[in-house]
Amino acid sequence: MTPPGRGRGHSADDVARAALRILDDDGLADLTMRRLATRLDVQPSALYWHFPNKQSLLAELSGRIVAQAASLLRGSGVAAEARALRDALLAYRDGAEVVSSTLALGLGSTAARDRLTAAVAAEGFAQDVAARAATTLLHFVLGHVWHEQQRLQYDSVGVVTPGATHPPEADFLFGVDLIHRGLHAAASRPA
Repeated sequence: MTPPGRGRGHSADDVARAALRILDDDGLADLTMRRLATRLDVQPSALYWHFPNKQSLLAELSGRIVAQAASLLRGSGVAAEARALRDALLAYRDGAEVVSSTLALGLGSTAARDRLTAAVAAEGFAQDVAARAATTLLHFVLGHVWHEQQRLQYDSVGVVTPGATHPPEADFLFGVDLIHRGLHAAASRPA
């Protein structure tokens, strides 16, 4: 006997791709297992053959979003890695919220933190310092992009908010540079 939902030929990849489309079209708040099942023309219970719960589905989406950073990388180094991660998060509506929430639960890929850690370590920092700096950078990137995405959503529905004095990318790069220079300044201080 074929398990429910399997007869339609949907794979875990099909489910994740459909979920990403819903996320991008409607946002995280509207990404429900019921809506996803409707999109795939299956019963909601059929989705649990591939993902035991919504958190594991979101962890998969988070991994897919973060994985795109590698293909968006322009250059090398800390700023390039941070910029590529920002671009990957911005590629999906609520991308920063999805990645942030899965990281907070200890789910999903560690690729973003690993790539940032490697970029910092490549500048000669010890692995423990590189890991701590990468976590700081990751929190900054996620927070900044989350704010950008909220602003974009408010702007799309006509909510009037005070304008920013600088373009979001300029503020983002300033923040990354500030953290990066601060790391080097701290390393150069006498013990």
